[in-house]
Amino acid sequence: MQSSYLTARETAERLGIKRDTLYAYVSRGLLRSVAVPGSRERGYRAEEVELLRAGRGLSRATRSEPLVPVIDSAICLIEDGRLYYRGHDAIRLADTATLEDIADLLWRGDDATATLSGSAGEGGRGRGLRTGEGRLSLGIIERCQMRLAEMAAADFAALDLTLAGIARTGRTILYELVACIADARAKPDPVHEQLAARWRLDEKGADLIRRCLVLLADHELNASTFVARCVASTGATPYAVIAAALSALSGRRHGGASVSAEALLHEIAERGDPLAVMAARLARNEMLPGLGHPLYPRGDPRAIALLNAAIAAAPASRPLIEAAVTAARQLVPQPPNVDFALGNVTTALGLPRGSALALFVVGRTVGWIAHAIEQYQSDVLIRPRARYTGSRPIEENPG
Repeated sequence: MQSSYLTARETAERLGIKRDTLYAYVSRGLLRSVAVPGSRERGYRAEEVELLRAGRGLSRATRSEPLVPVIDSAICLIEDGRLYYRGHDAIRLADTATLEDIADLLWRGDDATATLSGSAGEGGRGRGLRTGEGRLSLGIIERCQMRLAEMAAADFAALDLTLAGIARTGRTILYELVACIADARAKPDPVHEQLAARWRLDEKGADLIRRCLVLLADHELNASTFVARCVASTGATPYAVIAAALSALSGRRHGGASVSAEALLHEIAERGDPLAVMAARLARNEMLPGLGHPLYPRGDPRAIALLNAAIAAAPASRPLIEAAVTAARQLVPQPPNVDFALGNVTTALGLPRGSALALFVVGRTVGWIAHAIEQYQSDVLIRPRARYTGSRPIEENPG
């Protein structure tokens, strides 16, 4: 190749990243892949690679994303298309682990005292989500936040930001959110069993819920997790951390994507023609939710695991799930992500609308608490800087 261009291997080495990460950079607009004159290969301009190494934006997409926060963390690793929790393959953990097991793994670090053992706290009946007409009420996020605010005002023990104290508060928060969603009194029974009982699922359905919660527990430094760490860095209590993270999760580009994907799959189940439903959306200039992920250019491993598990738990759903996946691939050249899989899971199990977001809230709470613990222990205030792009100050002539 010409000296002004670098191969994918050379570029990855220069940036100190894996090839999958490089492709994720390209998909996010952080770097451009270009046709190399006189070659069939595509390459990367050396000057752009150097600019990226220096932390300066390149393309228009990059300029719209001026800060890519990087925070040291020992909780979650996404590498070579795989997801790990503290070095353990998350897909394998999901075969047998409960959400409580994952909380023990992510919260404790090297301290075995930070576990979910103990009572669920003294919370009363969950006041958040009354279920009427077979579906969860609107405002899942807001109702959970209202309950957290009510609890925060009375739980002075939440001011204890030692590892054991945070784990106690985290345990209380987790079970109260489950109670809020299940419209029941908080109790320390396994989370997936509580939700399965509320949704009247059999053993296979309960196990599928368990698997979903484990695979949703953490996903590195996404928007809601970054918010959680920012709030924790100020010394606010775990209640404030989770309430803020829920606000970020509510956005249509984050947890809202699971709501959109679930709605799409419900429509497909009602009409029975995935290709027609998806094509109609594209014809209306609407996006198809739940497809593609910048960190998994070859496919989201969580989606693959959950789609297979959904078929195993509800064999009658196989034709619809396979038809939906096939139709999506025909129309959009991107593989399904975890939001698409969640939509299939809740549809296959016949769960009320809003269940996908409910699972996201409960599962990800464990990861938010883990990152809060790590941030509290770092004793560092997160304070990014802005890159000013406005008019330069006007120099006034004295006199």
